[in-house]
Amino acid sequence: MDFKNIHIGQLIQKRVLESEMDIIRICNFLKCSEDEIDIMYTLKSLDSELILRWSKLLEYDFFRIYNQHLILYAPQTPINQVHVKIKSELPRFKKNIYTKEIIDFIVNLIESGEKTRAQVMEEYRIPKTTLYKWLEKYKS
Repeated sequence: MDFKNIHIGQLIQKRVLESEMDIIRICNFLKCSEDEIDIMYTLKSLDSELILRWSKLLEYDFFRIYNQHLILYAPQTPINQVHVKIKSELPRFKKNIYTKEIIDFIVNLIESGEKTRAQVMEEYRIPKTTLYKWLEKYKS
């Protein structure tokens, strides 16, 4: 899975094929035509309300794909960097949650020699102890 370049239409189409869901059911649930569904499969991005409906229909959290992108390519600001705290009514998440796919991706980068441990820690801001635990636990 390429978390850097997300093409949500292709991912939805892949899930539809895997689930072998009938196109009539999809059209009825989304209240659109087969042609509109085919167009959605070609789109790189979709409205969040539409992604939510697809997630419910296909019983798959497509938003988690975007979350993994954020974890890998836009990690939270490190504690040692000074920044002004902005009050917000939005929920605040204190900790990144790494999925098995992310851990496998990182471990594979190191095992394949594509990146060193130091590069992974620097680029993805993964703590040294966390990385070493992953390498010990998940090495192939």
